[in-house]
Amino acid sequence: MDLPVAVGYRILQKESPKVTVYYPFVVGLGNQQAEIKINAAIVDTLNKILVELGFHSPSLQEMLGEFEIKTNERGIFSLSLSVYSFTGGAHGMTIIKSLSFDVSSGQLYELSDLFKPNSDYVTKLSSIIAGKIKDWKTLLLEPFSKISNNQDFYLADHSLVIYFQLYEITPYVAGFPYFPIPILDIQDIIKPNGPLNKLLPF
Repeated sequence: MDLPVAVGYRILQKESPKVTVYYPFVVGLGNQQAEIKINAAIVDTLNKILVELGFHSPSLQEMLGEFEIKTNERGIFSLSLSVYSFTGGAHGMTIIKSLSFDVSSGQLYELSDLFKPNSDYVTKLSSIIAGKIKDWKTLLLEPFSKISNNQDFYLADHSLVIYFQLYEITPYVAGFPYFPIPILDIQDIIKPNGPLNKLLPF
């Protein structure tokens, strides 16, 4: 069984405006090129979020960037990068982006990489999420139709977790809508030898 990868972090800090951003990185992988690819993807994603949330804006008052490891087992590494920014107004804004990797190769998985070709995973996942929205009485900005082909996701606890950004389908007060889907519930469409197959419960 593949051992968990080691994770460290560096901190970007400024006093004025108040900025604290944690940059995670993996270390000690057997494949150095995979390690470089993973760390480069993390830095690139985090930097894009900082720019989107006004890192260079004169009105920036506060920014906090954190990370959370979601899966670190069986050769799969999945984490979420969260950045909060306040540039004035009634409240700040937060963006969460998640990355999932094969640690042996450094491959960054897109949502489509998890499923068999021509499996129509968008329709299958959207139907499951629509049912959860109804059951949970989730407050929506407009009727839910379907997820996008590259919808935000992470892998955790033998589940695929699909989520939406603030204001994407719900009002700000509802926060981030997360929809965990057990891998066993979609086993018929997951890619053989893909990341979801590796994370199936024994």
